[in-house]
Amino acid sequence: MIPFDWVEPDSLKEAVSLLDPSDSGVRPVAGGTALMLMMKPGIFVPTRLVSLARIERSYSTICVDGDGGVRVGAMASLAQLERSTDAITRFPLMKRAIRTLSNIRVRNVARVGGALAHGDPHMDLPPLFAALGARVSVVGPDATREIAIEDLYLGYYQTVLKNNELIAHAIIPPLNGARAAYIKVTSRAADDWPSLCIGVRVEMADAGTIRSARMVLGAASERVTRLAATEKLLSAAVPNEATLKQAAECAAAEARFIPDAHGSASYKRELLRVYLPRAIQEALA
Repeated sequence: MIPFDWVEPDSLKEAVSLLDPSDSGVRPVAGGTALMLMMKPGIFVPTRLVSLARIERSYSTICVDGDGGVRVGAMASLAQLERSTDAITRFPLMKRAIRTLSNIRVRNVARVGGALAHGDPHMDLPPLFAALGARVSVVGPDATREIAIEDLYLGYYQTVLKNNELIAHAIIPPLNGARAAYIKVTSRAADDWPSLCIGVRVEMADAGTIRSARMVLGAASERVTRLAATEKLLSAAVPNEATLKQAAECAAAEARFIPDAHGSASYKRELLRVYLPRAIQEALA
């Protein structure tokens, strides 16, 4: 392995100052579960790694936000999120979903911020958070900005984050009576990389129609994708069998699928036809 610098700043502000916007070999490292896998075969060769292990403890906490949602520190581990009473009681789907993100050894090490910033379309956390309407607070050298999770990704391993920006928190708004579900489909073990994952958030009107819907696709395409046309079709509709079938066809036509080791594009399209109605039914149940 080629030698590189390793620095451990004591604050998030200092960590940002150590990043170099002009040098792609300078990277922050949180849990390191994905970064180390890229370094071992030489896919990524760092010049400097900025460890976030010693920054303020506030970025490792999970707490209830002022509006009743949940604020998740970027340095909180996936296992910590899985065990968080604040998160699980407000978003019951989260505990089961996180248990399938990876095995327990990875969940103990991997950090929420890293899982969101890495940009791998197969990661489960981005579509899960996007379905819940979450956003991230991003800190740069001069300003802080908030970005909706689904707007964070440009393409395969590409995000809108600048080289000298870091995710500080993820903010998940309260459901306020809405219902949500998350389904992951794998071709191997339950905690393996998915062939497809689908997250839904549905808000019902008093008349038994859908007031609003969020439909988020992951793994089957090159980035986390909101299915806007499908959401529009479901608005003000009665969620009966005919409507769900129509929504499944709309989603299959709307999404842009990519083939990979976990399935062909046509296979993933068929998975979406099957699992989108199931996800909506699971949320409504």
